[in-house]
Amino acid sequence: MVLHRGLNYLVGENGAGKTSVLESIVVLAKGRSFRSGPISALIGPKEDRFRVVATTQHVGEKQQTLGIERSRQEWKARKSGENVRQLSDLAIHLPLILIEPNSHLLISGSPEGRRRFLDWGVFHVEQGYLVQWRRFTRALKQRNAALRKRDTAVVISLDRIISELGEKIDIARRDQLEALTARLAVTLSALSPALGGIELRYDKGWKGKSLLSALLSAQQRDLERGATGPGPHRADILVYVNGKLARERLSRGEQKILSAALLLSQARLMADSGEKPLLLMDDLASEFDAKHLANVMAQGLALEAQLWVTATTLEPYAALGCDEYALFHVEQGKIASETKA
Repeated sequence: MVLHRGLNYLVGENGAGKTSVLESIVVLAKGRSFRSGPISALIGPKEDRFRVVATTQHVGEKQQTLGIERSRQEWKARKSGENVRQLSDLAIHLPLILIEPNSHLLISGSPEGRRRFLDWGVFHVEQGYLVQWRRFTRALKQRNAALRKRDTAVVISLDRIISELGEKIDIARRDQLEALTARLAVTLSALSPALGGIELRYDKGWKGKSLLSALLSAQQRDLERGATGPGPHRADILVYVNGKLARERLSRGEQKILSAALLLSQARLMADSGEKPLLLMDDLASEFDAKHLANVMAQGLALEAQLWVTATTLEPYAALGCDEYALFHVEQGKIASETKA
């Protein structure tokens, strides 16, 4: 499979396996699928594991061969022949942005999805963020364990560590959200000028200025629940339109446009940092009308990154006027043929 460095179409009937190709890339980068269900569902009834291998190359760098193998009990990963201990060691070499039918959940879904979205952007533009997040997560798990044991001495000893790391995470997220907000205005005006009045607000996950004070104030409540309340693990991006929550005011179609704008804005921030991401677009033609489809594709092509687009037919894309691309036909889960134009 020889890919075009720019635009690549994966064409086939519904159920042919086009989305599974994109899913395999996401699993390689993130260790999880973007579709619902446990990772074991990807293995199938007749196998005991699956494997994904890809070769990547950034401008001016050597090729890297990345691979992940998942069984129902464990995972193994390798990078250029060497075992890796953290999936992030693969993710750093495979920055990607995915726009798919459920992307509207970035607006109407849970805070966890929005936190992951924001953290994915920070991870790819700010060195050292991942180390801070790992240290915070480790300390948070230790504090929660101490809360369940009602070991207040250990809880107190961890509060300062969690506070210091949590506030650093908060600063990095705020910086990312500020850059994202500025870029969103530009992207949204290109996608759908009529969709205005959008505002992103950041809820850091605790009340007051100091996380340490919030942890101390919440200690008794945390002991009763056996879990830590205040902190960046409770943060959220609140999306407003004309002062009202977007999930309550926007139609499903408008939410999809706004989500695409957020994802394309994040892709632009990655590209500006020197990490042009893979841009994966699943079944766009069924999600957008002709005008918005053309606008989304135009913004994607403007990144000058590699695009993977799934479709049942190329007809909706014919009006784009893009005459340089690779075309792959997917049949029964296999990439059966390829042509180039």
